[in-house]
Amino acid sequence: MASLAPSKSFAEAIRDRRTYYALSNESTVPDSRVEEIVKDAILHTPSAFNSQTSRAVVLLGEEHVKMWDITIEVYKQQLPEDKFNQANQRFQGFRAGYGTILFYEDTDTVREFQNKFKTYEDKFPGWSEQTNGMHQFVIWTALEAEGLGVNLQHYNPLIDVRLETEFKVPPTWNLKAQMVFGKPTSGPAFQNKEFKPVEERMKVFGAK
Repeated sequence: MASLAPSKSFAEAIRDRRTYYALSNESTVPDSRVEEIVKDAILHTPSAFNSQTSRAVVLLGEEHVKMWDITIEVYKQQLPEDKFNQANQRFQGFRAGYGTILFYEDTDTVREFQNKFKTYEDKFPGWSEQTNGMHQFVIWTALEAEGLGVNLQHYNPLIDVRLETEFKVPPTWNLKAQMVFGKPTSGPAFQNKEFKPVEERMKVFGAK
């Protein structure tokens, strides 16, 4: 089972997690370590009723570049030229990274649990979204604990069909997000992150 980088505690890794847009096509760890982190997240991140609905596709090196070339091609066909030129600056930044993880939810498995537990039928789609978000957070935090920079994108659903074809993704997998990573070439996007007062966002009862 993968562990956090030895120099960091879990709490430190959570506090240090940030969004990095300036990335190079290098990695701070072997590909096998990235695979290990994602595999452990898939195996051990919780899900409602142990439904295990989340799926991931890991794209490294040229496969990562291919994914962003597809995205660029799709959006060039969909956007006016001026809008595409703006978007393409962002696309090129993502393309410059080392890898992308595609996050999916398996709709067949969601429906299976809806049918199995009729009392909670209307809840499973929401619970499915929750577990996918947990997978994203676990992997994001673990990758950055290894010295990588990460950002999270959402260019679905326009790219869904092309990615299904190119990477042989089952049609029942519903794309949720694209996580880009690579070696950071500058600091995080929000150097001085502002926080709303914790007192407005948290309540405690019965503490001793």
